[in-house]
Amino acid sequence: AEIAAFAARQEQQLLALDELQASLDMLKRRAGGRSSNGTIIAMVGDIFAAAIEAAYPEVAEELERKQWLKVDNTSNPLHGDFQCNSAMSIHKHLKGRPDAPKAPRDVSVKIIAQLPDNELIVKTEIAGPGFINAFLSPEWVAKQFAKILVSGPPAPVADPQTIVCDFSSPNIAKEMHVGHLRSTIIGESLVRVLEFMGHKVHRINHVGDWGTQFGMLINHLRTAYPDFLENPPNISDLTGFYKEAKKRFDDDDDFKEKSRQSVVTLQSGDEYSLKCWKVLCDISRIQFKAVYDRLHCSGLVEQGESFYNSRIPAVVEELTKKGMVELSDGARIIHCGRNFPLMAVKSDGGFGYDSTDLAAVKYRIQEMKANRVIYVTDSGQGDHFEMIFIAARNAGWCGGGVRLDHVPFGLVLGDDKKKFKTRSGEVTKLVDLLDEAVKRSRTELEERANKEGSTSQMESAQLADASEKIGYGCVKYADLRQHRISDYQFSYEKMLDLKGNTAVYLMYSYARICSIAAKAGVTPAELKGVQPSLGHPKEYALVTAVLKFADVIERVADQLLPHLICEFLYDVAEKFSEFYRDCHVVGDPLQNQRLVICEGVAVTMKKAMFLLGITPIDKI
Repeated sequence: AEIAAFAARQEQQLLALDELQASLDMLKRRAGGRSSNGTIIAMVGDIFAAAIEAAYPEVAEELERKQWLKVDNTSNPLHGDFQCNSAMSIHKHLKGRPDAPKAPRDVSVKIIAQLPDNELIVKTEIAGPGFINAFLSPEWVAKQFAKILVSGPPAPVADPQTIVCDFSSPNIAKEMHVGHLRSTIIGESLVRVLEFMGHKVHRINHVGDWGTQFGMLINHLRTAYPDFLENPPNISDLTGFYKEAKKRFDDDDDFKEKSRQSVVTLQSGDEYSLKCWKVLCDISRIQFKAVYDRLHCSGLVEQGESFYNSRIPAVVEELTKKGMVELSDGARIIHCGRNFPLMAVKSDGGFGYDSTDLAAVKYRIQEMKANRVIYVTDSGQGDHFEMIFIAARNAGWCGGGVRLDHVPFGLVLGDDKKKFKTRSGEVTKLVDLLDEAVKRSRTELEERANKEGSTSQMESAQLADASEKIGYGCVKYADLRQHRISDYQFSYEKMLDLKGNTAVYLMYSYARICSIAAKAGVTPAELKGVQPSLGHPKEYALVTAVLKFADVIERVADQLLPHLICEFLYDVAEKFSEFYRDCHVVGDPLQNQRLVICEGVAVTMKKAMFLLGITPIDKI
């Protein structure tokens, strides 16, 4: 009897705690409805989740939240701002039970009846078989938008993490090419997004600075430039230097044998070989910096293959003790459920990419204390990284919910839809490609400025700066606007087009917005505290599109898809064009309320472009 009484009291205490927690949750929702990440869609989701938990507590207990909470943006603004599609899955789950709802619409009626008091949702409608259309409060929308002028567009709320992002990763003694362009541009954008969310991000440049090819390169440097230490050679053409060494390696057996010996002496720590190696690395870094400066990519920390070389033996020994390593034809391999294994140690006793990447992932998790490790490489390395991740998990390195992500991307294609190369068939140097974009951008600007009736606001002295921003911005945007897994056709003509989804179109839209406030003679400071006008459908459509910024950023950070920012920017620019066409701004009775919209759009577009690595210009 005493045990039963104790159990009853414990149950009552648990119920009281549940009621207290529910009350606290309700107070939070009434205070602003902020969810764990602060995005509007998550706030709306929390409101519907509270209603569903109250209306159908058994569903919330028996199913995972993602199975019964279905909230998304509406496809038609006439049907509200958000749509809750939970009724169908709840009806299906409860079907056949006593007192089960007869139809999904009955489920929707009960959910709406349990919606908690909140500032966000002002109206709901049931449509079709049981969809719940939710309309946001215009007053709440106006307040949220006005905040942008005070503190900028908000980032999603996230628990700060330590994240390692491995991107760019060129090879020493080789020119950077378009493959490195994609990795650098995509990686830089993802890093900016993650830093914007408050994470500590390590930008790691895993350069190819070790391996058998260095025997060939060192031997060529030593013999072609015997006094290189006193008179460092001006090797500006890295590709040419590499080709010279490769030709000698292929044609000269004595050179080939000495190159193989050079690999052994380098890896054994020979001082002279290391000096040769360092000269090659320093020359390469100068070439890499020329590209990174143009792309405004800074903060990359070089941790190349050589960085992990001394750590590999201990990693192989650890994996051997854990029973993960097997002998096969003199090599030591690790099976990861694929048709081919990882090579821990080659048959000649040397180490390769597999052992280097195993040492790298262990170092990043255990010594850099990363919660998440991101690798931005071409899609051809997908299987390799999947096996590295499997091995890391099997080794027990990923405790505490460490997340490993491979960010694959497709090829850059030329006009012939084949791998992008010069007319002579050579791989295009990245510096030349970027400089050509700037050159063409300047030509376009000069032609527009010289046209009769041109309204260009630019002085000739500003052309150089604008040409660089537009040229580099166009190359980046042309890359990022594609889903990264897709191949894309590189075309200067398309990326510099004023029409369509291009960086030039967005920059012109941004410059036009900046000119409106200047024309009105109103400063941003004068607009603080003013709320936007939402009476016109185009005003409301534009404002609510801008407020999706945090939702988009949250998705980019999770899915690592920067093209979502491009889609957001283009949608906002298109909606601004419609707004400006239908809503008179300067001199209108609603001038300042509409200038608030213009300013909020400009601030948000500038931040979104920054996250893509693009610097807009306020005059064109």
